[in-house]
Amino acid sequence: MKAGRLTLPSLGSGRLWATGVLLGLALCGIRAEVARGQVEAIQAGIERYGPVTPEKRQELYQQLQSQAAVLEAQAAVLRTAAKLIGPTVVHIEADVSGRPALQLGRGRRVEEAGSGVIIAWKNKHYILTNRHVITGASPSGVKITLADGRQIRPERIWEDPDTDVAVMAVSAPELVAARLGNSDSVQIGDFVLAVGSPYGLSHSVTFGIVSATGRRDLELGPRAVRLQDFIQTDAAINPGNSGGPLVNLRGEVIGINTAIASNSGGSEGVGFAIPINMFMTVARQLIQQGKVSRAYLGVELEGDFTPAAAAAAGLPRPMGARITKITVNSPAQKAGLRLGDVILQYNQVPIEDSSHLINLVNLSEVGQEVTLVVFRDRKPVRIKVTLADRSKFVP
Repeated sequence: MKAGRLTLPSLGSGRLWATGVLLGLALCGIRAEVARGQVEAIQAGIERYGPVTPEKRQELYQQLQSQAAVLEAQAAVLRTAAKLIGPTVVHIEADVSGRPALQLGRGRRVEEAGSGVIIAWKNKHYILTNRHVITGASPSGVKITLADGRQIRPERIWEDPDTDVAVMAVSAPELVAARLGNSDSVQIGDFVLAVGSPYGLSHSVTFGIVSATGRRDLELGPRAVRLQDFIQTDAAINPGNSGGPLVNLRGEVIGINTAIASNSGGSEGVGFAIPINMFMTVARQLIQQGKVSRAYLGVELEGDFTPAAAAAAGLPRPMGARITKITVNSPAQKAGLRLGDVILQYNQVPIEDSSHLINLVNLSEVGQEVTLVVFRDRKPVRIKVTLADRSKFVP
């Protein structure tokens, strides 16, 4: 062996070389057991990375190609999904100098950047994004860059602060609209793609899974979102991804990327998206009537339904939402709900806690009749309630 060079000798010469190493180490006074451990490590390396004949290498390459073909066929699903969603994703730059919370000094121009996705509804095109991306900007202050490089301005903007939903009406030749999926069918472990413009890098695609659903009560800083029901994903979401789509393997939008949990400001594998069903419930109302009408049940709920309280009510564990107060002349009173009732189901949806019920009610249509299952006197009772307009009860 020449000094300064490392070689991988053949298995035969490797044994002779290893013996020489042992003798040399012994002569240097190093303990035999240490030398033995080194020889074993060297021998393992020889066996793992030992020489391969040209014929064997060719055989291994052919084997690898066959194995890779299986993975490449599966990866083709991701490529196709990314190809379909790509033309529908836009980059958004908004002049939000008028936003009080972001003013950095008199006359200073402030820009927010994010993403959005084009949809078609009733033969018109709209862009879905987050309110926090464009709030404080007028239509003339929002610049939208399409996938083909064209730049357009929105014709009209609608916003809902309670859900961080924003919708922009747009028109331009040959707009490509995304296909919407059903976020109610999303399950933990589903593969997803997140598409957007992190740090201004347009049409970046990241891949991951759905880590959780129904995330609520998140602290999102000064731009609090009152109604939360987020999909959590480990697909990398970074600043600039806000408003971009979360997509399933069928190329369908199942969520709008909204927030990240991060100590550094970058992706740490914990991102959140608004479920598309929830988003569209709000978006359709904004488009049709210019505002969102919230439904009203007329109950106050116990904030901390403890295991002890659940056991006292006859339940095996805390579940549902327990009524602590009923508003006079409210839908709840008219339907016969009582203090102490625990609402377990809302239109066949199991209620996890009070915030879950509040979300469901607020996202229901005014005038809708819903079926509740309540736990009363240690047995379930089915009750129908017609929801009212919240604005008539709450100023």
